[in-house]
Amino acid sequence: MPGKYTVTYFPVRGRCEALRMLLADQGQEWTEDVMTREIWQKGDIKKSCVFGQLPRFQDGDFMLYQSNAILRHLARNHGLYGQDAREAALLDMVNDGVEDLRVKYYRLIYQNYEDGKAAYVEALPGELRPFENLLAQNNGGKAFIVGKQISFVDYNLLDVLHVHLVLAPDCLASLPFLAGYVQRLNARPLLKAFLESDAHKKRPINGNGKQ
Repeated sequence: MPGKYTVTYFPVRGRCEALRMLLADQGQEWTEDVMTREIWQKGDIKKSCVFGQLPRFQDGDFMLYQSNAILRHLARNHGLYGQDAREAALLDMVNDGVEDLRVKYYRLIYQNYEDGKAAYVEALPGELRPFENLLAQNNGGKAFIVGKQISFVDYNLLDVLHVHLVLAPDCLASLPFLAGYVQRLNARPLLKAFLESDAHKKRPINGNGKQ
């Protein structure tokens, strides 16, 4: 049912943009409940969150936390979890790899940006190489990260690639399959409309202004 979803998060892309892209590309409507710094610092909302952090995702009367759990919930509901148990396991594996890279990115952005950026950017093609190799093994790099249908991991990986292309615009220069993958997914009509919307373009990538 369109419109039954509510996303509660800070006014940044952060850990919510992948699920927003998923919802948009799947033709779903949702409500944004924007959490201001002032309200969050009061502490009442934080105490109500299972792990003391956002995002919070509401699906009707069902409340869920943790961004990857939310992505998997949506994947089950919208046929985005592979065609069989083997594909689902591979998707879990790749999503764990995406999470590893996302954590490294956030450590750079929030803990070591000035001193660590040059070394991070230099190492980045190597960090992205496993995803390039996975694409090469799936229909000659012309399909999705796993299988023949788009999955929740494609949205998560695409978001991580987007933020790294801002950080290091040439990071895919030696990774042709990933470069084509980004172009191919960006061109999906509903996803393209979302990526070109003010809601996406005007939303900061991170909470400290660094990117």
